[in-house]
Amino acid sequence: MCETPIKMFFLDLEKKLPLVIEAIACGVNLYSWAANNREFIESHILQYGGLLFRNFHIENSSDLETLIRVVCGETLEYRERSSPRSVIAGKIYTSTEHPANQSISMHCENSYQQSWPMRIFFHCLTPATVGGETPIADTRKVLNRIRPQLCQQFIEKKVMYVRNFYEFFGLPWQTVFQTTNKADVETYCQENGIAVEWQADGYLKTRAVREPVLKHPKTGEWTWFNHMMFYHMSALDREIQVGLLSLFKPDELPNNSFYGDGTPIEDSVIEEIKQCYQEEMVLVAWQKGDVLMLDNMLVAHGRKPYSGPRLIQVGMAQLWRGTLGGSDDKQDF
Repeated sequence: MCETPIKMFFLDLEKKLPLVIEAIACGVNLYSWAANNREFIESHILQYGGLLFRNFHIENSSDLETLIRVVCGETLEYRERSSPRSVIAGKIYTSTEHPANQSISMHCENSYQQSWPMRIFFHCLTPATVGGETPIADTRKVLNRIRPQLCQQFIEKKVMYVRNFYEFFGLPWQTVFQTTNKADVETYCQENGIAVEWQADGYLKTRAVREPVLKHPKTGEWTWFNHMMFYHMSALDREIQVGLLSLFKPDELPNNSFYGDGTPIEDSVIEEIKQCYQEEMVLVAWQKGDVLMLDNMLVAHGRKPYSGPRLIQVGMAQLWRGTLGGSDDKQDF
């Protein structure tokens, strides 16, 4: 590794996540350091799953996009969207625009899709006054904490993500698929293993069955890689659950997750998985200018509630496309 005035340490020494790379002198150029240390960055992101660059004076979306380009290549467009975001500039987006008083469940970005970014970058423009930490967890370790019988059940049944696109609840299909052409939606869904059902009222229902456990293409390690908790109705505040279920059946909610055969995933199972995440969780308390780089298959993320202004921008890179039906490699637990 090239010499430069930086120090390295783990934010959580026990969990070894993330590895903090902090500038200890003014004027250290992160672009130059990253360009000269690509192998170091690659090997350590694959080993630990997350790197936190601190005190490098990354200030705006242009800075973030430049860093992503230096480290990973071109940034990716946010497609088949699952959460409200705003474009800041180019292909840099706000983090999920979710009510500040609510948590965002642990998930791996776009893990409900047939393709996903292998790298995701979070950059803190404005830290929250109180709270707003980004919880992260090593999906390899989370997987190891899940009961073998439960894990095997999910491997055999898989996970079904059911989405209903209404005009006034959740995201409309025109926003999710970035088109107003139904034929384009149908083509995309056919190519990506998504069942399409247009409703009589013009709304759209989709179903996608995905593998919840996948092998990392570079490390060969098994990961707990899914959107199960994020989509499951039990992830919502109880008051919101009651309100939505007074209007919709479980499979008519804007988002919900089921076993791959369409049967409900029990709330107790979601709670058990939540506890596995909790035991591996590390909270990243943001400082202005921080950049958190994650391997999206090795580390899941979420968000804690907060008060005051908070602005985290996000960029993604290195698209990976899975195979319909999942990996040929199967794991027994």
